Amino acid sequence: MRAVWLLAGLVCVGIGGVGVVVPGLPTTVFFVAAAWCFSRSSERMERWVLGLPGVGQLVSDYRSGLGMPRRAKVIAIASLTVAVSISALVALEHPVARVGVAAAGLVGIWWILQRVPTRETVLAERAG
Repeated sequence: MRAVWLLAGLVCVGIGGVGVVVPGLPTTVFFVAAAWCFSRSSERMERWVLGLPGVGQLVSDYRSGLGMPRRAKVIAIASLTVAVSISALVALEHPVARVGVAAAGLVGIWWILQRVPTRETVLAERAG
């Protein structure tokens, strides 16, 4: 099973790495998933993900319940909106596919807004 978790973690790192350069493809969520997979397979790889510049602190914050910084949430929602809009309006010709992509995008936006904590809000609540 450890090999399966290790492979899953490596796949997540690969997709997250692509997300760094491809607009609209999330990055942090794949590194969070990678750290989770590595926590079940390789302590060394888990430490590596948590030590990555830029994304490591975001993964650590998410794991500790801090969620995402407000700026990151705004960027994620804006990127998701642009990518879904382009896909639904330009790339897809079938109306059902357009509705499906739009619906998936709305679920993603809802998830970010309602289910992912905002770091600044959590810190303010913890402070007092």
